[in-house]
Amino acid sequence: MLVNLSIRDIVLIDKLDLEFGTGLTILTGETGAGKSILLDGLSLALGARGEAGLVRHGAEQGQVTAAFELGPDHPAIAAAKAQDNDAGASLILRRVQLADGRSRAFVNGQRVTAQALSQIARELVEIHGQHDDRALLNPDTHRGLLDAFGGLSAIACDVRAAFARLSDLKAECVREKARLEAVRGEAEYLRHAAAELTELAAQPGEEESLASRRALLMQAEKVSAELCEIHAAVRGERSPLPALAGALRRLERRKPQAPDLIAPAAEALDAALDALEAAGQALDQAVRDAEFDPRELERNEERLFALRAAGRKYGVAPGALAAKREKFAADLALLDAGELRLDVLAREAGAAERAYRSAAQELSGARKDAARRLDAAVAAELGPLKLEGATFMTGFGTGADGPGGYDQVEFWVQTNPGTKPGPLMKIASGGELARFMLALKVVLADRGSAPTLVFDEIDAGAGGAVADAIGRRLARLASRVQVLAVTHAPQVAARACDHFRIIKDKAGQGDRVATRVTVLGSEARREEIARMLAGAKITAEARAAAARLLMGAR
Repeated sequence: MLVNLSIRDIVLIDKLDLEFGTGLTILTGETGAGKSILLDGLSLALGARGEAGLVRHGAEQGQVTAAFELGPDHPAIAAAKAQDNDAGASLILRRVQLADGRSRAFVNGQRVTAQALSQIARELVEIHGQHDDRALLNPDTHRGLLDAFGGLSAIACDVRAAFARLSDLKAECVREKARLEAVRGEAEYLRHAAAELTELAAQPGEEESLASRRALLMQAEKVSAELCEIHAAVRGERSPLPALAGALRRLERRKPQAPDLIAPAAEALDAALDALEAAGQALDQAVRDAEFDPRELERNEERLFALRAAGRKYGVAPGALAAKREKFAADLALLDAGELRLDVLAREAGAAERAYRSAAQELSGARKDAARRLDAAVAAELGPLKLEGATFMTGFGTGADGPGGYDQVEFWVQTNPGTKPGPLMKIASGGELARFMLALKVVLADRGSAPTLVFDEIDAGAGGAVADAIGRRLARLASRVQVLAVTHAPQVAARACDHFRIIKDKAGQGDRVATRVTVLGSEARREEIARMLAGAKITAEARAAAARLLMGAR
């Protein structure tokens, strides 16, 4: 519920801090005292459109802060968390209106857009007045309100799930058809390409290996001759190996005579012989590898050029030809299996559509039963509100399939017998509209209602009996939700749990005035209700009548 409202520099309000409790809070005061300004400030905090004219004259900016205490599972908390706002069990909505027309919105101190603020606020407060076109009067909300009244959330959830599955399957069918059509158009090309690449049998890394081998073969003749000369020098008749081996043997024979002198030289010579032997073996292999074969070079180039030509043809690097071949094979497999897959999807979509139709029909039937109960409940409230000749009805139409079923629901009224019924907003006059709205709200208060309801002079023009009926219904509402009501009717004011009087008073020096709010105690309440009864001059009779109203309200 709303627990605090703080307003700074909004129109006639320079500084105002209010605390609210549960039950029915009544706001009264003379015309022009600032009751509507207070509601305008609250509306600004709830995301209403801001404008420069709301800022108090001479101030650079105005500000409104509304604090709410809620349960952890309240939809407003979920809406805040959906916008990455770490809300606990409370929400603080703040709106700053600048004198240049710009405004800023905050939720729990975090900057948000006015639209995001409004999305959260619609779960917190409903403001109703004679000319209000939101909340109950918005046809877009009527189906949800009927579901809430009828306790149809479980069936509605089944319909949403069935529609979501149907939508997913239909989308999958569309994607599968498009994919198959694309594959069918290239079927002949795919078969030819797959066969060609299968025959080519390209391997990953093959092109690089062939290119390296080709470069080697192209230099093979020159390299081979050079290697042969060097090989002859190491291994041939001019090889130093025999002479070095003989020298080593002579040193080995003399080594016992002078080991310290000969051993280092013998070891070095032995290492040199080992190195020359290793070099000789490497040269043996190099000579064999460098043997030039013109036919191998021709075969190498044919294979290399074939791989590169295939890569250009299919728009990939030669190393990716194997993957390309696998893709063509997979596309052909899709073509072969696609028809079966599409048939399976079509059957599943058909079953999902039947399940959706069945759930939607069940929901539609339940809605019609709930509508009859709702119409009867509202009808029971109309007589005391002096709408005896009026009829409330829940109209049904059939629209497009959707997550909420196919029902179109709109609340209609017939204000007098013999007149043409029509939508609530278009048929009812201002006073009638307010009373219809109150009857609806009483019936729907604990189902589909925001935790705080604000009524702005819905008793305007109502006589004593009607005003008393309105007061009774506001009190009934206030036993289930928090209710704030601006009223000129003493019968309504008498039923308040908390009573605020709004006055216009001087503010500082000069002719400037400001709106003030006073919390009334029991005696002050009697005086205020007496003023509402008698006017400017309060008589003893008015005070006595006020006391009777207060006593009767208890």
